[in-house]
Amino acid sequence: MSITPEGLAAEFSLPTAATRLDFLSRRDNGDTALNTVRDDDDHWAALKATDTQLDVHESLELLALGEVVARKAHDSRLVGIRAALRGGAGWDQIATALGVTPEQAWETFLASIDDQLGTEAAAAARELAGARPGR
Repeated sequence: MSITPEGLAAEFSLPTAATRLDFLSRRDNGDTALNTVRDDDDHWAALKATDTQLDVHESLELLALGEVVARKAHDSRLVGIRAALRGGAGWDQIATALGVTPEQAWETFLASIDDQLGTEAAAAARELAGARPGR
């Protein structure tokens, strides 16, 4: 079985993918040493002292889920910007929310329009966007 962002995106909603991503990333101790076998006399004490590490399947799932969350969050920009514009927000406010300049926010919006909308919806969204900020 191959773990891909496309496969997981179809299976998980954004909240579910983010929750699973958080669970897996908290479960791994971040140790960079290779897995080793320890020979302890007290096996139960050794289990208690052992940190958790992800297995290969879980670590690949963690990577793919990170990509799923990033893609889904990126796709939500279009929805968020359109809602902000409809609500009366200006490009300065939108840019602040995105952590970019107003010009970059406007360009991001136009790129999202081209990537995600059909012809009629794209025309309406471009009209909503108005002129490039700063001009």
